[in-house]
Amino acid sequence: MDPAKPSLELLRSLTDEHVLRALMQQRRLTRAELAAETGISKPTVGESVRRLAEAGLVADTGQRTAGGRGRGRVGSYYALAGDIGAALAVSIAPEGIVAECVDAYGGTVGRAQEKVGRPARPRQVTAALQAAAAPGLRGAGLALRLAVVSAADPVDRATGRLVHLPGAPFLLGELDPAGILAPYVDGPVTVDNDVNWAARAERDHARTAVLDDFAYVFLGEGLGCAIISDGQVRRGHNGLAGEVAHLPTAGPHGRAMPLTEVFSELGLRRPGSTAVDVGRLLTAATGPEPGAAATRRALGQAVSGALAAIVALTDPELVIIGGSWGSHPAVLGAITADTARLPWPVPVRGAELTEEPSLAGARLDALSRLRSDIVAAVRAGKATPVRD
Repeated sequence: MDPAKPSLELLRSLTDEHVLRALMQQRRLTRAELAAETGISKPTVGESVRRLAEAGLVADTGQRTAGGRGRGRVGSYYALAGDIGAALAVSIAPEGIVAECVDAYGGTVGRAQEKVGRPARPRQVTAALQAAAAPGLRGAGLALRLAVVSAADPVDRATGRLVHLPGAPFLLGELDPAGILAPYVDGPVTVDNDVNWAARAERDHARTAVLDDFAYVFLGEGLGCAIISDGQVRRGHNGLAGEVAHLPTAGPHGRAMPLTEVFSELGLRRPGSTAVDVGRLLTAATGPEPGAAATRRALGQAVSGALAAIVALTDPELVIIGGSWGSHPAVLGAITADTARLPWPVPVRGAELTEEPSLAGARLDALSRLRSDIVAAVRAGKATPVRD
């Protein structure tokens, strides 16, 4: 056999992949529609549907096209098998835990929420994570092939465990989301920092331009940054890249201090915590009081000082500001004005995706991994559904 020619097995595998991906996009198709959608001949598609049905990945829905009496042959609609499995997308945040079950079509078929206290303790977060994951599993009626987790804490790149840094406002101690979720999931559990997921979601949400090189700065109860370079998140050796809270910057009255200390100086922290009091900050910076303009100037100066370091070290095309107070028009205007005076000015804009951006990023990645996992089973000749 000519080694340059693809084998029959490879051709069949590629055909099966195209058929599966077409069904993932359209939910149900006849063999004729699959042929038109994939550009593959009807007989070849028919053989692929037969193989995939035997493997338990595709099923006849029982629905038929209108046909007969001169209108052509009746066609059968095919869809992904009902037990093909799903993915779990999880957000661990100060507001609580959200778990969503995502099917291979991209639909959210189950959602559960659990609150956590302040300060959040590992044991409490573990119980809330288990409580949120279990209803999603039961409600969807689908086995979970994999999970993707967004966490509002640094994540160790090698282990996937959360890392408590000095002065971090949220989880106290290490937490192992992958270990906690292992009993609920058949496959791997991917864990990353919430700001990294929000940046990925912003990248994929972009409609007017390709976002390949930008810094995403999150300004909420916590402070964070994600660096997207050549379209990929740069996580650093230990996964701690983007931890901007302790970057030196200009504080009130021009004194140099870590960015996180600026909020202490301005009286904008939650009592007994390093977390920013978002409600108090927005009142102080946007209210009618005479000091609001001064607070905005202090915030703009402090954040732009941190941005100066980010820009100098990473050379982004754009800086995107997200978070509950960073993207507020009044605060964003102050940040933009101060950043324009930097030695290397860079465009600054607010995040376009503001509704659960971290969970949105985790959900998109979970869907992509789920679809790839189903296709990979075909390539490996192990096209069998996961356990019930």
